[in-house]
Amino acid sequence: MDPAVLRDDMVDSLQHESKGVVRSAWLSTAMRAVPREAFVGEQQAYSDRPFERLGTRVLSPSTAGRVLETLSPEEDDNVLVVGAGVGYTAAVLAEHVGAANVHAIDITRRLVIEARQNLAEAGYDAVLVDRRDGAAGLPEYAPYDRILLEAAAIDPPRALLQQLTDDGRLVMPLGTGEQSLAVVEADGSVKRHGTVAFQPMLVEGEQADTVERNRTHREDRERARQAAQSRAGWEQEWIDWDG
Repeated sequence: MDPAVLRDDMVDSLQHESKGVVRSAWLSTAMRAVPREAFVGEQQAYSDRPFERLGTRVLSPSTAGRVLETLSPEEDDNVLVVGAGVGYTAAVLAEHVGAANVHAIDITRRLVIEARQNLAEAGYDAVLVDRRDGAAGLPEYAPYDRILLEAAAIDPPRALLQQLTDDGRLVMPLGTGEQSLAVVEADGSVKRHGTVAFQPMLVEGEQADTVERNRTHREDRERARQAAQSRAGWEQEWIDWDG
């Protein structure tokens, strides 16, 4: 079947669900224009489910639509996507605000390469994709009118808030256990928009393509806790030292 027909069917279904995931004219137009098969392959392009790719979770079309509706960019906004993944959400944003106004970063080198290739194939090669630690953002091109963080964190990363314009907004999954889709203003005020389930933000050493994986601070704390609770051999009552 013609991919354009499948895209129209996908967006129609997202518009006519009980809650209407896609409500804005700009998002409907953009999602109908972006060839999703260039990012996820023809077999999985128009099924509404997430899946794993190179150690990251590719958002389902309904989740992508939901976060983009919440982001609500204006034409010509300067936008940063933290967690480029395969590049699909960056492409939808590029269709609306212009490819040169969209910047995307990812901590996983293989995903950066893949996102660049996918965006070029789909006609959005003007989107800048770079390998960076997401919590640090991309200060060289700041300030941003909108920042989309596609990974969960307990608190909004301070560097990302500092890279917003005065009236900018950060949209992110807030929390690591029970998460909510949050809109965070530049002043730090937060509005929550229902529950979501995203993977946690990675730090250096945790990404899937690390050649030599370094222990993180979290692992170091856990190892220290386990060591403190463990018992050395000389403390075990069952050892018969004289026997």
